[in-house]
Formats: sequence, structure tokens, C-alpha cells
Amino acid sequence: MKPIQMVDLQSQYKQLKTELDARVIRCIESGAFIQGPEVKSFEADLSTYLDGAHVIACANGTDALQIALMALNLEHGDEVIVPSFTFVASVEVIALLGLKPIVVDVDPRTFLMKTEDIEASLSPRTKAIIPVHLFGQCVNMKVLMGIAKSRDLYVIEDNAQSIGARCNITDDTKQMSGTIGHIGCTSFYPSKNLGCYGDGGAMFSRDEHLANKIKMLANHGMERRYYHDEIGVNSRLDSVQAAILNVKLPHLDQWNQKRRNAADQYDQQLAKIANVLVPARVPWSEHVFHQYTIRVTDGRRDELQKYLAEQKIPSMIYYPVPMHEQAAFSKLVRRRVPLVQTEKISKEVLSLPMHPDLTEDQISYICEHVGKFFTA
Repeated sequence: MKPIQMVDLQSQYKQLKTELDARVIRCIESGAFIQGPEVKSFEADLSTYLDGAHVIACANGTDALQIALMALNLEHGDEVIVPSFTFVASVEVIALLGLKPIVVDVDPRTFLMKTEDIEASLSPRTKAIIPVHLFGQCVNMKVLMGIAKSRDLYVIEDNAQSIGARCNITDDTKQMSGTIGHIGCTSFYPSKNLGCYGDGGAMFSRDEHLANKIKMLANHGMERRYYHDEIGVNSRLDSVQAAILNVKLPHLDQWNQKRRNAADQYDQQLAKIANVLVPARVPWSEHVFHQYTIRVTDGRRDELQKYLAEQKIPSMIYYPVPMHEQAAFSKLVRRRVPLVQTEKISKEVLSLPMHPDLTEDQISYICEHVGKFFTA
């Protein structure tokens, strides 16, 4: 059995090496490194994959979230609702723009923001909601968009971990995650389901006016060169990274299915182990398992992680400290609902290896040692 890795980027590269090398070399030889043909091609192909949503590539997922908020003309002190159990970027960009993060709790089995907390967190200053599609499946967008429409709120989907997932927007209609709200944002960080070999990100919108404004903001606020209509930023996906993503995009659905297959095997073997809760799958969304995250319910999470490391099994804790307890945000964020589950699960979550090249033998080995830890 080959060594187990949390994310196996080397195996993925070897499978695509010939095509990746040729495409990158061709890009370098072209000399078109900024906003070149590779970027335009990737934006067009990703738009097709996302059923026609406008796509604007940018430098990273954090920039995508910040530019999305900038496009909404919010005023200093306006409030944005966001889960406290999330990666820092979702809250960081709110603070950077002088807005107020209003944090809500998450469901302890799915790790997704509780839509029922949104109503209880509203105020006259509430202007936007950032649903974080955490670990690979979507927040209940049918319910969330209903709330947003009734209150005239913007919705920015944090799609960094769920690209390729489809979500029910009506009882019989599905739509790609990231294309349901007013703006969707994603990251192409190397470990993502669709990752480049550096930093990268993108924004999506079905609103042409918003898409044009986002494109302008990401390019120093200019539509025509050297004529600046808005105060913008410099956030561009470089052509070499776009070349890599152009090779990888056609494989995304297949890779996501392999992740689901691995999760099925994890579910089957770990469900038998006391003190371990496998992640629940919601009925309204596909799950693309960016992470496979269990909960260790007997207070021994850190001991289990140490034991697994001794068996050469990597694992990660996403996220050990909620945003409302972080030193940088503890005085800034506000909450109008209890965050009981967020505070509980942050001490219990443990993510096990998850990637498309995970083998059945590797998963069995991992599950066997999780079981041994609790029976020793």
C-alpha cells in the first residue's frame, strides 16, 4: 500500500503530466501571461460547465469574496450574515470593508449554516448573507433565497469547497452551486476539488450588470484602459494557472464521483464505531466531499489525531476556533443567536484523507485504526 496523503496532488499530476506540461509550456512560449487566451478559454469553459453563468477569474478565493461585496455598494456599518464555523476569509473580507459580520450557528451533522438562525439575526442594517457551502455540499438555498427575496437581501455564495455540486432550488429543479445567489465565489487553491498549482479564484453571476461591475472592480476599476470609473483592486488569474485549470476542468465530475465513492466506503466502515459520527448528507444537495469530516464525541479527538499520525495516517482539524472566538474578530463580530453547536463541534471535528486517488485498501486501513483506537 502506498503512503496515505491528505491530498494526493502528485498522483493527479502524473495522470495528466503529458497534457499539463505541454499546455504550460505552450503558454510560456506564447508570452501571454496576464489576461491571455488561456484565461479567456477557461472563463468560457467554466461558464459552460456552470450552465451559462458569467465567470470572472481572479487571483484567489479571498479576493473573490471581497470583490463580490464591493460590487454591492454596501455602506460602512451594514451587516452581513455569515456562519461562525468557517474558514477565516468568509468573515475577514466583511471586516476589511468596514461591514459588520453577524455570525450564526451551524447544523452539527452537516456543518452548514442554520437557515432558521437567519431570520433571528436580521436587523434594519442587514444587507447580505454569505452561505458557506462547507466541506462539499450546499446550504438549503431554496429556503435561504426565499428569505433573501422577502427581505431584499443580497446572497454571496462561498463556493470554495463545493464546486461541481448541484443543489435543488425547487422541488424538481437543480442548479450548480455558486450560481444560485446574486454572486458565487470560489477558490482554485491546489487542494480544492478543482485546483491550480498556486493561488487562483473566480466569481460567478447570472446578472450581466453585476458581472460587468465585478470584472471592472477586479481590474483597478476600469473598463477602458487607464479610465477608472470605480475604486477597484488588482486581482487576476495568471495565464499559467488558467492553462492548468483548462486541463483539469473536464475531469472535475469524475473526480467528484470518486470522492463520493470514497465517502461511501468511509460511511460504511466508520458507522459501526462508537463515539464517531459520520457526516450527514442533506437531501437538497449533492455532496462533492472536499473534506470527509467526522465528529469524535467522547472528548478524545486530539488523542485520536495523535494516534493516527503514529500510524502514518494524516488528518486535519477544520476549524478548531470559531470566528467569534478568534482574537482578531472577537470584538468585531456580533451574534443574535446562541452558537452552541459551533462551539461544540469545533472541539470534535476531524477531517480524514480525501481525494480522488484514495484506494479501498487505504480507506480500510484508516478505518481499521480509527476502530482500534476506541477498542484498545
